[in-house]
Amino acid sequence: MSMLSISNLEKVFTKGKGEEQLLAIKDFNLEVEEGQFICLLGPSGCGKTTLLRIVAGLEFQTRGTILINGKTITGPGSDRGMVFQEFGLFPWRTARKNIEFGLELRKVPAKERQTISQKYIELVGLKGFEDAHPYELSGGMKQRVGIARALANDPAVLLMDEPFGALDAQTRNLMQKELLRIWKETKKTVLFVTHSVDEACFLADRIVVMTSRPGAIKEIFPIDWERPRDRASVEFANLRKRILAELEREVIAGPTAPINPTDKV
Repeated sequence: MSMLSISNLEKVFTKGKGEEQLLAIKDFNLEVEEGQFICLLGPSGCGKTTLLRIVAGLEFQTRGTILINGKTITGPGSDRGMVFQEFGLFPWRTARKNIEFGLELRKVPAKERQTISQKYIELVGLKGFEDAHPYELSGGMKQRVGIARALANDPAVLLMDEPFGALDAQTRNLMQKELLRIWKETKKTVLFVTHSVDEACFLADRIVVMTSRPGAIKEIFPIDWERPRDRASVEFANLRKRILAELEREVIAGPTAPINPTDKV
């Protein structure tokens, strides 16, 4: 049985007073094994973030099922941790207190919270910055806090929505390497949304390329190369070229028009 199973997923958004419907995701099916690192790629507006939010329980699908370890997702839960591009940290809380937020909601005792937060502070390389507030941290350090906060609840699946998109190129490359280190240590299952083909080729076990809206799976590219991967290698360049060609075809094809209310979806 797969760790994460997405079956026949469909999402329709309704605009206004039911006057216009938008089919965002259609017939999306994906099986993810425990410990796999999956990257989602696709044209802007194809439903990548919507898919991630549905898995997180922050949005609800129109049709289809999502299972984690055989259990149906019906809303947010501690078995999923979410990392956002915008960091999403509480500015009045220190790094440690941001990391402990989910533990507080679960009413974990203070001493245990501190033990858990210290473990992840050290894991993500924030030792010495426990008492710093977000305004005192760089973008990369803020994202480390976000990753530690997601991991503190010990989720089965780590959901990452373009977590390095707001970082400069050098910091982004560093954080990619750091994420792989953390992933190897924690053995988490990762579902990672990105617009960067290079990033996906560097990180993923499998790259899922989505079609233009409505988002469905166009092709899956498995990668079995050893890590760390050489971005300058011929095989890296060839894979990147193949994926870019698929994405270009989808961008040219473009999204479908909104659904007429009289149409069946």
